[in-house]
Amino acid sequence: MTFSNKLVAVLNKELPSGVALNALAHMTLGLGAKVGSDRLHLDIYKDRNGLEYPNISQMPFIILRGKSSEIKKLVQQMREHKVAHGAFINTMTGGTYIEQLEKTAKFTDEELVFYGCVAFGPLEELNAMTKKFSLWKD
Repeated sequence: MTFSNKLVAVLNKELPSGVALNALAHMTLGLGAKVGSDRLHLDIYKDRNGLEYPNISQMPFIILRGKSSEIKKLVQQMREHKVAHGAFINTMTGGTYIEQLEKTAKFTDEELVFYGCVAFGPLEELNAMTKKFSLWKD
């Protein structure tokens, strides 16, 4: 099946894997809630015994890597083009979520370190925005 939309993440290549995966999980959860299951082509996989593995997207999910400054520019582009996206920044770790919200409010986007972003949108548009990033590798 060919999809007209793309599902992509760009993670900060300077992060330890555990931190990057935590950011990816949070961003993807939020993006999924925003976009909705129908548009993400979620399906139920079943094994031979009939056990279900629900809510797995039929779409490829491309994971790329880049620097904080590159991710920040990408997020700005996605905002300008109104592409559905999510971002995770350094103030979203440590302490309670209330402390994280308060900490985030003290900084401008120029001062933040971008851990990653996820996006869902038109294939051609996201291809153009993400072409300079390379595939994630550990």
